[in-house]
Amino acid sequence: MSVRLKLTLSYAGFLMLAGALLLAVVWVFLLRYVPDVPHTPGRHGLGAPELSGPDRSDLLRAFTPKAAAMLVFLLMFGLLGGWILAGSMLAPLTRITHATRLAANGSLSHRIQLEGREDEFGELADAFDTMLARLEAQVAEQQRFAANASHELRTPLAITQTLLELARNDLARNDRSRDTGELVDRLRFVNTRAIDLTEALLVLSRADQRSFTREPVDLSLIAEEAVETLLPLAEERGLTIESSGDITPAAGSPALLLQMTTNLVQNAIVHNLNEQGTVWVRTSAQPGAVVLTVENTGEKLTPQVVSTIVEPFQRGTGRIRDGHAGVGLGLAIVKSIVQAHDGTLTLTPRPAGGLRVTVHLPAAPPPTIAR
Repeated sequence: MSVRLKLTLSYAGFLMLAGALLLAVVWVFLLRYVPDVPHTPGRHGLGAPELSGPDRSDLLRAFTPKAAAMLVFLLMFGLLGGWILAGSMLAPLTRITHATRLAANGSLSHRIQLEGREDEFGELADAFDTMLARLEAQVAEQQRFAANASHELRTPLAITQTLLELARNDLARNDRSRDTGELVDRLRFVNTRAIDLTEALLVLSRADQRSFTREPVDLSLIAEEAVETLLPLAEERGLTIESSGDITPAAGSPALLLQMTTNLVQNAIVHNLNEQGTVWVRTSAQPGAVVLTVENTGEKLTPQVVSTIVEPFQRGTGRIRDGHAGVGLGLAIVKSIVQAHDGTLTLTPRPAGGLRVTVHLPAAPPPTIAR
């Protein structure tokens, strides 16, 4: 049976039960005033006939047909009214079911938009619309990511194919005028870019799937390691790195957190002033959280640009790709790692130019003392 039919039978059955109880109360009430035998009040005068009152058998014959007719009426009324009432109550569920089927067929743009209801069905419809909006945005982001990744991977492969065709043609013509070493160096550079992109995609996938084990880690030590690793790159560009911070105990993957910090510091170095720029790396502890802040000088960025540079393959306005600029996944990887560690990522343009990136991560729980 359908839910509507079940509700209809339930309404009708409840109405029948209430009617039967009401008739039973009326019957008991009437029995208190009707004797078991006819009542004879006696004679009132000579030649007057003897008067008899009704007994319970007379009352039963008079009451039973009317009670049965009333129960039949209540049954019909309960079925009809219950069917209409159940249909009205389940109408929002029908709309939700229709939206669910559309979503199952791939249509994520449809919304229920159940107006005027502030009950459980309204809350369910609003929650379902919110879920559809998030799914639609996520699917669109994945489609853009797949298209961008395919484009980024196709570029080095196409360049490699072109270089190999040139080398093969030179061999066919026995032409030794082209510098073989230069050709090999270009192939090596392009192949390295493809490998870096592939490794970045693997790191991003690992962070999104949260396939890692959480371990106690000091974020300040990770920041120091990232700074020491990238210090030669900063000195090569004439930049200064200032690092400071307190002990910041967190819980997560040391490898992913090191990747996150390295990406932030490298991004601050690459997208900085040409000379005499500065990078600030700070760690601090707050109640229930640890904070990593990476700040750099550089060109002035608008809030619109800052809101897009965390997306995959977005490098911001005027950013030049060089040997250290990465593959456009640095901040996207940072965002995924932060989300995988249940943290928050905040990007703010500096008034004087440059970018301030703040990462909040949950603090590590205090160690339990075994007894």
